[in-house]
Amino acid sequence: MTTINLKDFYSWYTTDEYIEVSDEVAAELRADRLYEAAHQRRIVRNKAQYSLDYDDGIEYSACLHEPTPQELLERMDRFCALWNALNTLPEIQGRRVDACVILGKSYCEVAKAEGVNESAVRRSVERGLKQMKKYLKSSV
Repeated sequence: MTTINLKDFYSWYTTDEYIEVSDEVAAELRADRLYEAAHQRRIVRNKAQYSLDYDDGIEYSACLHEPTPQELLERMDRFCALWNALNTLPEIQGRRVDACVILGKSYCEVAKAEGVNESAVRRSVERGLKQMKKYLKSSV
């Protein structure tokens, strides 16, 4: 068994944290650290830095970040609240809001599918969204 410092291998450890791992795991962690260092040296030597002005989309991927667990929980809570608000609407109104707002169908498409006038669908969706806003304000 080998004792390693997790701070040396993982950037999110800010203090020394020692644990015992098997020799194979320690060797693999060290090999990975050496490989990463060699990779960084190759990038610098070969001048493989990327330009954000090249307009190939790399700046978009560089700006993306993984959501934190807190952000994921907030998204889930927001989704549940919207889902509950949608479920408080009457069936027809909920179906129309779902089709127009969530699925992105036009009022004409929904009206043709249901055999009603386009203005009826539009008014129904607008009233549904207003009721959903009222529900969300009262639940907060």
